Amino acid sequence: MNTQQIIGIDLGGTQVRAGLVEGQRITHLVSGLIPAGGNEQEVLEALYLQVDALMQPTTRAIGIGVPSVVDVEEGIVYDVQNIPSWKEVHLRSMMEERYHIPVYVNNDANCFALGEKYFGQGRGVHSMVGLTIGTGLGSGIIIHDKLYEGINCGAGEFGEVAYLDHNYEYFASGQFFRNCYDTTGEKVFGQAVAGDKEALAIFESFGIHLGNAVKMILYAYDPELIILGGSISQSYELFQESMWRSIRRFTYQKSLERFRLVVSELESCGVLGAAALYYDKQH
Repeated sequence: MNTQQIIGIDLGGTQVRAGLVEGQRITHLVSGLIPAGGNEQEVLEALYLQVDALMQPTTRAIGIGVPSVVDVEEGIVYDVQNIPSWKEVHLRSMMEERYHIPVYVNNDANCFALGEKYFGQGRGVHSMVGLTIGTGLGSGIIIHDKLYEGINCGAGEFGEVAYLDHNYEYFASGQFFRNCYDTTGEKVFGQAVAGDKEALAIFESFGIHLGNAVKMILYAYDPELIILGGSISQSYELFQESMWRSIRRFTYQKSLERFRLVVSELESCGVLGAAALYYDKQH
């Protein structure tokens, strides 16, 4: 990876963050609000505003991470979370027509994995999974140094796999606290940090479910490394013991000797990961 200038864009339901990435760092970072209730063009204009602020004559490409289903080949995004007007947006063609450089579009969980692969704790790792634990349970899969997307960009939807009487996302994401205890992860976190025994027990239960999800991923892909990201991962110390207790029940004990699981420490991973879409396509 050299010092080519790539613009990385992390598009969320309420905010867009964009950065000019050169080599291993972001040299300029901008952000702005997204008119989530606006029409398709209004949302696009909010996106263009941030890109215009970063665009240089030497910019090589643009990468965009979006919380949606993506037709990677055509650069079309479908049913973007929290942006109702974005049902089917031909984002790549619109961006390329405006900026006249290559544009790469992908799911935000895939961008998280690529961000860690090129800029974070995944550097030097050939096969890994980036697992985002927030409102949902998302993931990006790296196999032999390349992002594995599946034919419909649907690879890594581990949260949808059946588990107990629902699926893994029901029990191993932020939804767990609402679904099982009618509360929020943020509230339980505050109580647990204060030493509340019931809140600590809730996180222990969460860890068991997440550990089972990790085992399922190990059976499916046998990665060298899993990197946890997302808001719930910041509570790692509260659930790590029960999670690992569950993971250690993995059938193939020898495999665990080479397996690592860490929590992301990468700032602006969404922006960096979006920029890394360019690097991934150069292999």
